[in-house]
Amino acid sequence: MNVERTKEVLEALVSFDTVSRNSNLDLIAWVEGYLDRLGVAHARVYDETGQKSNLWATIGPADVPGYILSGHTDVVPVDDQAWTDSPFKLTERDGKLYGRGSTDMKGYVACCLAAVPDMLGGNLKKPLHLAMSYDEEVGCWGVRRMIPKIIEGVARPIACFVGEPTGMDVVIGHKGKRSFKVIVHGRTCHSSLAPLGVNAVEYAARVITKIRDISDRMAKTGVRDELYDIPFSTGHTGYLHGGTALNIVPDVATFEFEFRVIAQDKSSVLVKEVIDYAKTVLEPEMKAVAPEAGFDFQDRSEFAGLDTAPEAEVTQLAKHLSGRNGHSKVAYGTEAGLFALAGIPSVVIGPGSIDQAHKADEFIAISELEKCNAFLGKLIALCAR
Repeated sequence: MNVERTKEVLEALVSFDTVSRNSNLDLIAWVEGYLDRLGVAHARVYDETGQKSNLWATIGPADVPGYILSGHTDVVPVDDQAWTDSPFKLTERDGKLYGRGSTDMKGYVACCLAAVPDMLGGNLKKPLHLAMSYDEEVGCWGVRRMIPKIIEGVARPIACFVGEPTGMDVVIGHKGKRSFKVIVHGRTCHSSLAPLGVNAVEYAARVITKIRDISDRMAKTGVRDELYDIPFSTGHTGYLHGGTALNIVPDVATFEFEFRVIAQDKSSVLVKEVIDYAKTVLEPEMKAVAPEAGFDFQDRSEFAGLDTAPEAEVTQLAKHLSGRNGHSKVAYGTEAGLFALAGIPSVVIGPGSIDQAHKADEFIAISELEKCNAFLGKLIALCAR
C-alpha cells in the first residue's frame, strides 16, 4: 500500500479545522468527493443541528457481515499552544508529519481512505465499512447517532477496529467515564454574619472532599486490573469557581467532577454515593438556613468502558493482522466501548502515540502509517478470501 497516497489524504484532512466546536461538513464533503471518484456509495448521519455529520461507507457486499474501520474527524483546540508551523497545514520533518489531528486520529482515517483503491481491487467477499464520526473529543456524541443505523443494517458487522493511537498495539480495554457539572446554591450575606448565610463554596468543598474520599478508597481497597497503568477506578474534580470577595459569603459555586472506572466498577454507583451525600446529608443543613439553597447536578457526559476478552475472536484477529502477541488496556476513552455495548466486538488499534495527542506540534511518524497500511493490507487479503 502506497504511503505517499496516505500522506496526500492526510494533508487534505489536516487542512480542515475540525475542532469540535466547529462544523465538520467541509471535511465530510471532501471525503465524499474522494469516494465518489472511486465509485463508492456513502451516507451521512447528521447531528440535530445539521451542522455536523457522521459518514458511513461500505466497500464490498453490503448483505454479508464484515468489519468496521472506525475513526473520528474532530480534533481538540490549538488555542494558546505554541506551534512551530501552522497546525492546519501538514508539515514533514525528519520522518514525521506534523499537524493537528495527525495522530489523534486523522492519521488512521487517512490510512483507511488511502486503502480504498486496494479494497476495490481486492474483490472483497466480506465488506469493509468506513465509519467516520464527529464530536468524539467532547463525549463520543456522533457515533451514538451512527451505531443504531449500523445495527439496523442488513448484516450486523463481525467486529470493529477503532483506530485511536496505540502504536498498532492491540488494546482490549479502556475505562468508562461519567462526568457532572454541579451548581451549588447558597445565600449571601456579610462575612461578619456568616452563620446567617449559606456558603456555597464551603458546601462545594465538602462534596469535593467526598469525591476525593471515594477516590482514595478505590485506590487503597478497590478492585484492581493490573493491565491498566492506573489499575483502579479514579475520581477527579477538574475545577471549582465561586465567590467574589473575602467579606461576602458566596451564594453560588460551580465545579465539575468525573469518575473513570474499570469494568468491575459502576460509575452510576459511585455517582449515586456523591449525590446521596449532597442531597441527604448536606442539603437539609443548607435548607434549614435558606430554603432556596441546594445542589443542582447536571449530567455532562458518559461513555462506556471497553473490556474485550483476550481470547475473543476480534482480539486474536487483531494480533494476527498486526503481528503482535500481547495486548493491553488504556486509561483514556474511545468509541470502542459504545460499539461493544451495541453488540459489535471491538478493539482499539491505530498508528501513532497517544503521548503526541492534544499538544502543540502534534505529529505522527511515517513509519507508524506504514505499519497501519500493512495491517489494512492483511485485512483486505482476509476479506478477499
